[in-house]
Amino acid sequence: MYDLAVRDEALRLLASGLSISETSRQTGISPPTIHRWRNRPAYESPMTGTCPRCALQPHSPAPADSYAYLLGLYLGDGCICWVGDRSKQVWALRIACANRWPGLVQECIEALQAIRPTNKVRVRQLQGCKDVNSYSKHWPHLFPQHGPGKKHERAIVLEPWQREIVSAHPGRFVRGLIHSDGCRGMNRVRRVLPSGVRWYEYPRYHFKNESPDILALCGEALDLLGVAWRFNNRNELSVARREAVELLDLHVGPKY
Repeated sequence: MYDLAVRDEALRLLASGLSISETSRQTGISPPTIHRWRNRPAYESPMTGTCPRCALQPHSPAPADSYAYLLGLYLGDGCICWVGDRSKQVWALRIACANRWPGLVQECIEALQAIRPTNKVRVRQLQGCKDVNSYSKHWPHLFPQHGPGKKHERAIVLEPWQREIVSAHPGRFVRGLIHSDGCRGMNRVRRVLPSGVRWYEYPRYHFKNESPDILALCGEALDLLGVAWRFNNRNELSVARREAVELLDLHVGPKY
């Protein structure tokens, strides 16, 4: 099996005008293999399907709103890891979903199926949560933020094509972030008045993450929505103003 970079280089040579024979001579790859790659430039199999980021002219994954939501889930509480023998280059995208939110589990499954419709989605019960996962050779292409170590220990920067998707669907992106590492809850405030002690309750959102880059991405998406927010702690931002909460409810709302 050839590495994807080798195949891409052969296709680049073909696109530059070289013949199959000359491309074979320069790369050492057999003419039948190059002929097959030319006729099917994006690798395809029953397991992996076609990757939109591996074609000669890469384009963004679709549907874009599902990708924006899945990107939020991945940055919040997801990871990409090897599956089995590394020589096979198969990866698993894993999203941890708490047991208490069955609706979140189902929405995660639907997003995975929308982005990789030919890949099987698996749900594995762990202690306190469900591991929703799907195998593919192309997850690192679709989520280039993948890398060694924990996400908060490395820079998290969106690619230009990802920024276009988030800019077009900031509500779905924030929904994914808050569904994974956030919540909508009630805040109770005690006030001592001349007439006695009074308690006030109001809803607010929290998003907590150890990565300053991911926190910044959440804040940028909230700005696009016109939702007022502030840092509650060094690793947490909140949305508490009544009109801001009402606006964010249109995109997120309580977990279910």
